[in-house]
Amino acid sequence: MRNFEFYNPTRIVFGKGTIKSLNRLLDKNHRIMLTMGGGSIKQNGVYDQVQAALKGMDVIEFPGIQPNPEYETCMEAVQIAKEKNIDFFLSVGGGSVLDATKLIAAAIDFEGGDPWDILSKGKPVASAKPLGAVLTLPATGSEANGNSVISRRATGQKLAFSSPKVMPQFSILDPETTYTLSERQTANGIVDAFVHVMEQYLTYDVNTPLQDRQAEAILATLIEVMPKVKADPNDYDARATVMWCATNALNGLIASGVVQDWSTHTIGHELTALHGLDHAQTLAIVLPAMMQHQRKQKAGKIMQYGRRVWGLGDIRDEEALIDATIFKTAEFFCETGCPTHLSDYNLTLESCLPAAQKIADRGEVLGEHRAIGKQEVEAILELAV
Repeated sequence: MRNFEFYNPTRIVFGKGTIKSLNRLLDKNHRIMLTMGGGSIKQNGVYDQVQAALKGMDVIEFPGIQPNPEYETCMEAVQIAKEKNIDFFLSVGGGSVLDATKLIAAAIDFEGGDPWDILSKGKPVASAKPLGAVLTLPATGSEANGNSVISRRATGQKLAFSSPKVMPQFSILDPETTYTLSERQTANGIVDAFVHVMEQYLTYDVNTPLQDRQAEAILATLIEVMPKVKADPNDYDARATVMWCATNALNGLIASGVVQDWSTHTIGHELTALHGLDHAQTLAIVLPAMMQHQRKQKAGKIMQYGRRVWGLGDIRDEEALIDATIFKTAEFFCETGCPTHLSDYNLTLESCLPAAQKIADRGEVLGEHRAIGKQEVEAILELAV
């Protein structure tokens, strides 16, 4: 097990009717910016609940944050927040709204030049305005970590940053707010959470049996609950389970002491930047191809995953076990609602190869062994056709 520090300061307020907790969680003297997406929270009743909880507080609204949040939009919010002397941000929506809010909170006090340098050059976040969240779409785990992924329209980039300074002070998770999610949004959330776990689990053994079992528990639970959510979108217990799985997939716990990969996400981000695919759709495309390409390097963990999560222990031949495990993973993504080939989205290999070049141009070498370069990324994309 590797050395690690685990610290998660985010207060999670989970369950039915918990949006009213905003009234006790927020300082009445704050000047609050309420960040939102495209308006779904006004249709599903969440907005009204938030407004009731914020009654009497000093609040301005910033709507219109995109599903792949754009840097340009974040900078508009920064300008308004500076003019209005905002000292607290409340994200109401999914992980994209929260990711944008994190950059906004960090950019206000950033003194290192262009705030884009936080993402493009890894400039540290020295300070950030405090923020909280009301989560309505479980997927990214952003409600309990300091991570953020932002797109820049002008350059066609999609990059990430991470800082403890932008961890939410609190996150409210009411599963009832997810009842009105579309099938596509629900599928995306399950696949995103699943692949978050895989990026921290499917590497090589460093003698972390507890973390392995914790990761496997999340994977097995998502597999078990997915058909229940599809069958009845208003199944509270199923929705609650998905929501809690997504949080635990990326709150830092299963990452403690293990080796991580994140190559699937890096390649996926480039596909989104190139073609506008949903984040989870790109993950569903890349992960099975990644597993196929890295089947020798990841053989031990792939077989462990196949035996423990998919119940494939009766398959004695190792190559057959790896094949079956990859097949079951791709099949699950398809059944969830995210097809696993570029051709399923009318994309060609040639149209996706620039993703490999963009990663190489940044000098990135991916994978837990830092052995996946431009040529390997191209090979993975070819397997994904």
